[in-house]
Amino acid sequence: MIMSKTERLYYKDSHLLAFEARVIDVTERVSGWTGVTLDRTAFYPTGGGQPSDTGMLAGSRVVECLDREDEGILHLIQGRTPRVGETVRCHVDWPRRQDHIQQHTGQHILSQALIRLFQAETRSFRMMNESSEIDVALDDPTDERIDQAVELANRIIWEDRAVHVREATQEEAAALPLHKDSAREGELRLIEIEDYDLSPCGGTHAARTGEVGIICVRSWERAKGLTRIEFLAGGRVLADYARANRAARKTASLFSVGRDETTEAATRLIEENKSLQRRLRSLEEIASRVEARELLERAEALGDGTRIIKHIFDDRSPDALRQIAHSVTQEPLTVALLASTDADGARLVFARSEDAPGNMNELMRQACQLLDGRGGGRPEMAQGGGRNSEKLSEAIEAAAQNLSTS
Repeated sequence: MIMSKTERLYYKDSHLLAFEARVIDVTERVSGWTGVTLDRTAFYPTGGGQPSDTGMLAGSRVVECLDREDEGILHLIQGRTPRVGETVRCHVDWPRRQDHIQQHTGQHILSQALIRLFQAETRSFRMMNESSEIDVALDDPTDERIDQAVELANRIIWEDRAVHVREATQEEAAALPLHKDSAREGELRLIEIEDYDLSPCGGTHAARTGEVGIICVRSWERAKGLTRIEFLAGGRVLADYARANRAARKTASLFSVGRDETTEAATRLIEENKSLQRRLRSLEEIASRVEARELLERAEALGDGTRIIKHIFDDRSPDALRQIAHSVTQEPLTVALLASTDADGARLVFARSEDAPGNMNELMRQACQLLDGRGGGRPEMAQGGGRNSEKLSEAIEAAAQNLSTS
């Protein structure tokens, strides 16, 4: 155990919320908060992957607690600063403590399930605001394996097994079946889940596994040679289900189907959309050939016989512009200076036939400077765009002028 100026009451009772203590040190922090050290505390400090408790200390708000090892636990407070030697009443926020109890005990249960089933040890643990993560030495993760671990973990929870706090020396601990070693020296604090798990840990834990309620895994992925598992326990599972259920019901209403039929409905919609996209591309090809003929009829002729097509469309995609440009430049001595506008600005496609004059890449860069944008490509075809669509006509005319004088 840590030899500290602060007696750690949470070591023996994770459900202790109200207590009295004596102020033994007060320091002003750079943050503007006051740091208070007590001779005893039930506030858990940040550490071991678990955030600190919050609550009240002598009427002031405890916003965080920091572990300074042998110097004690520092309580960062907002409000009145107590005097050294003063006895103060303190209270730990129960909703936050209960949540941390559920997540941390849930982590022990899930980690042991992975060891029992797959000999996969947990290498790190992080408790975050909405979920928690463990990095596990599981080399061949699958949904089925993760589900097996979750099933075993929940069975242990629902059996409502007792959770005990034990103390042991290093020598005693060496003879015990711990599933992980402790980095601490001296006397160790052990968390024992009846006939299931025995681990060194300084965090806050349930008195019985039933207090955890339930565990679920939200996602998993391979990360840095390990398997990273995102999980939830207790009240977080209920909150996550409520969010997911609302989203599922809203999605189902869009398809006018039942909640559990949304996957099939979405799959059908995706397939229909792919079919429509193929049909649309076919129709766009036909339309582009028709538009190409009309544009060629209105093309301006230069003295050397080159035809220049200048046209600004409304809300055409870059693909559509390229398709029309490709169609018209199949004709000899043809240059296409095409553009389109929408709410985001302007987009351009410049192209020429193989025997036509002009460097489309250079013309595009000059045009994009006027549009406060950028672009480029090859001498035969280039594309770009910019936000300043008000100067689009000017940019097209400037490109045509540069082409006619080149």
